Amino acid sequence: MTPLHTGEKLDHYVIDDLVARGDMASIFRASDELTGKPVAIKIPHPETEADPVFFERFHREQEVGEKLDHPGVMKVYHSGHHSQVYMVMEWVDGRLLRQIMDEQKKFPAGRAVKITLHIAAALDYIHGHGVFHRDLKPENIMVTANDHIKLIDFGVAANVGSRRLTFGNFSRTMGTPDYVSPEQVKGKRGDARSDIYALGVMLYEMLTGKVPFTGPNAFAIMNDRLLNSPVPPRELDPTISPQLQEIVYRALERDPAKRYRSAREFALDLEYQEHVGVADRDELTNWRVRKQPCTRQLLFYVALVLIPVVIFAIMLWVAKHT
Repeated sequence: MTPLHTGEKLDHYVIDDLVARGDMASIFRASDELTGKPVAIKIPHPETEADPVFFERFHREQEVGEKLDHPGVMKVYHSGHHSQVYMVMEWVDGRLLRQIMDEQKKFPAGRAVKITLHIAAALDYIHGHGVFHRDLKPENIMVTANDHIKLIDFGVAANVGSRRLTFGNFSRTMGTPDYVSPEQVKGKRGDARSDIYALGVMLYEMLTGKVPFTGPNAFAIMNDRLLNSPVPPRELDPTISPQLQEIVYRALERDPAKRYRSAREFALDLEYQEHVGVADRDELTNWRVRKQPCTRQLLFYVALVLIPVVIFAIMLWVAKHT
């Protein structure tokens, strides 16, 4: 049974407070009686523990978290035998990037670049260890003192060589619509360049206060991303330099082969913007022309999303009848 009250014990952890309650799990602040240090404990809701898909996602997040050790990645502790299912993580004093962006709308260019550099450093590390986040977004980034960051929530992360995880919910299958890469929209498995694309979207959003692609629903956003060019950042804020705008475009290339090859390459351009050549891009002029998808194309992408929904339903039925 999930402990919900301050002072309850979970093995050698004492629950201090409920920090967040999500759809599938709750996060508590707790004290480790062995070390005296605060920790964060993620506990699935009782009704979700029987869900085989969520169970695998939860253990994937724990497996990836225990493997990684970097200042920009929330650490997951290997804590041995548990009396129930839960995950112990380092306690981080900070706020979600999404909360800060909602309050401030857009950042000065210097701050946006600084945060992006910290995220790029964390991505460079995890990619070097064969891990791709695949759901990078402001909700999965904690901002700490001096705008340092922690990547969190590796529930849909992929390890090189691991089998593919598929989930029934769009955001768990392919990432979140505002940040998912074009190749993921087309049904391909996300990789390092998909994370770079998502970081490019966040840089655009921090600089302009807007996401580059919009629509009334997830399918409209996906198609806008595949067919159209975003409003140039300098159209929304002329103080953004041409070099910084060019860096954003390189991160947002629709074709992953034209995108930055690594997070480190992305970071180098941000660090040395004066050396970035500015291309004469079609995107600077054709963004006003808005294309609409044909019915066949729209149905194709709807089918792509419905496939994992059907698989999820079958798995759930099998779990309940075995």
